[in-house]
Order: sequence, then C-alpha cells, then structure tokens
Amino acid sequence: MEKLIPRHDDILKELDEKGHVLVQDLCEKLNVSSVTVRKDLNYLESLGLLFRNHGGASKHVRYAYERNVDEKENINVEAKQNIAKGALQLIQENDCIILASGTTMHYLARMLVNFGPLTVLTSSLRVALELCNNPNINIIQLGGEVRKSSTSIVGSISETILRQFSCNKLFLGVDGIDLEFGISTSNAAEAHLNQLMIECSEKVVILGDSSKLNKKGFGKIAPLDKIDYLITDSGICAEDRVALEEIGVAVIVK
Repeated sequence: MEKLIPRHDDILKELDEKGHVLVQDLCEKLNVSSVTVRKDLNYLESLGLLFRNHGGASKHVRYAYERNVDEKENINVEAKQNIAKGALQLIQENDCIILASGTTMHYLARMLVNFGPLTVLTSSLRVALELCNNPNINIIQLGGEVRKSSTSIVGSISETILRQFSCNKLFLGVDGIDLEFGISTSNAAEAHLNQLMIECSEKVVILGDSSKLNKKGFGKIAPLDKIDYLITDSGICAEDRVALEEIGVAVIVK
C-alpha cells in the first residue's frame, strides 16, 4: 500500500468518525487550501480508501443502485427485523395504513399475523400474500404494472386507485436518505407512486437501516420535512440524528 502522510491519516480519521466529509470543513480543520484537499481526496480515492462526491467524500458509495428483492432479503436482516418491530408499535387497531414495497415491509407484514382489526392498502404482492394469513386484516391490493425486480405494483392504474383513499399512516422503505436531496428510490415510477402515498397519508414513517443514510437514489420521493418518523438502527451517527431531528423528523433507533 502507498505511504500516507499525516494529513491523509487525519482525513481518514475524520471520515471514520463522520462517514462523510466536506472539502470546506477539511480546509478549516487542516489549515490547507481547497486545491490541496481535493488532491488528497482524489489520491485517497485512487487507493480505494474513500469515494469522492460533489463537495467532499464519503466512506461508502453514496449512490443507491437498484437491486433485486431476493438479493435485498439477505442484507442487514437483523436490523430490518428490529426496525419492523419498531414500526409495529406505531400501528393501532382499526388503523387504515399503507404498506409500500420493500424487504422491511415483508418483515412487518409477518409480524401483523395476530393483529387486527386493521385495513392495509399495499403496492407489494408479497405483503398482500403475507397478510392473507390474518382474517382480521382487510387488504386492498393496488393494481397495475408489476415490477418483477421488487414484486410490487407501479404505474398509472395504481396511482388512479390510490387517489381514492385516505390513510392514517404510511410505512415506506427507501433506497436513500440524504439531508439535501431527501428520500429517494432507485426507480422513477416507484418514486412517483410513493409521492402519491405521502399525499394520501396523515403520517409518514420511513423504515430504513443506517446503510441508507447519506445516499441518493435516481428517483426523488420527497424532502425530509415531509417525514414524521424515521425508524433505523444504532448505526446512525449522532450528527445525522441531530440534523434530522432539527428538520422535525422523530428518529426511533432499534
């Protein structure tokens, strides 16, 4: 491995602590020019030690790419199960809720097996099938085009159906949560459907493990001030939690 100078070590230490760094902040901390910092970041990226992005760098890739739902099922399983348990505590009998698509929603649907009475509107085929095991849950399945990679429904037909309803709470999984860009997903059609879900709901609950933080997907869903709750895991850093709470998002860590 190439030899690093002390300034490089300082940058990597800052990155380990925060997960992402800005050029301007590093200039002030290290008392060097922005040109120097950018050269350092480019060099460290060439060594595979960080990922450059607009205005700074991050420890991990900050762009969320689309993955098949079967692949997602095996990622951060314990965190997703704990997050689903946290979401369960926000559901009350006789609620009318929306469960969007995503693997965390699958876990939440399984946990609703003995719950009810409840009305659930969902875009996820897997969620609907899970809920069929509970006779006390009234299920409304959105119709339309099936996204095979996520086993969920998108498109104009589902959007037309969705506009006929008003629900207490929306439980939404996302691919990215970024302080500036907001919440996003990797598919534009799903992002648009999620926007309508927010409009149809009194409260918006995001279920997202900490790997989704400081990432952006292709399709923007909404700014962060549209979110009421974020249920995540202990991997969220103190800085991100404070920033989200200042916006008005209630952060629940499970």
